[in-house]
Amino acid sequence: VQLQASGGGLVQAGGSLGLSCAASGRTFSSYAMGWFRQAPGKEREFVAAISWSDSSTSYADSVKGRFTISRDNAKNTVYLQMNSLKSEDTAVYYCAADSTRLLLVRRRVPASGYWGQGTQVTVSS
Repeated sequence: VQLQASGGGLVQAGGSLGLSCAASGRTFSSYAMGWFRQAPGKEREFVAAISWSDSSTSYADSVKGRFTISRDNAKNTVYLQMNSLKSEDTAVYYCAADSTRLLLVRRRVPASGYWGQGTQVTVSS
């Protein structure tokens, strides 16, 4: 699976931004998809995940109520809509794909999973 993230940019605090992650290579609908982020000097952290069937989602407490993850299996794309952005949301955002249940259950991507290249989100205060 190849993942291509896009949509990052510069936005003012309180604003909104949408990210997309296009997948290719294998059956997209068989993979749970997720978003992680990494701020300078910090470890990569879980943001959100969505199941194969779109019936289950999971969010980090820090983004719950502000971010929404969704997917379109027909377009092989997963989205992250980010609203009410804060300066602490500034990070490089990565999409990930996982064919196991680890991403949804443990909020981690196994060695067998896949990562996109990352897209920068900068929130100015």
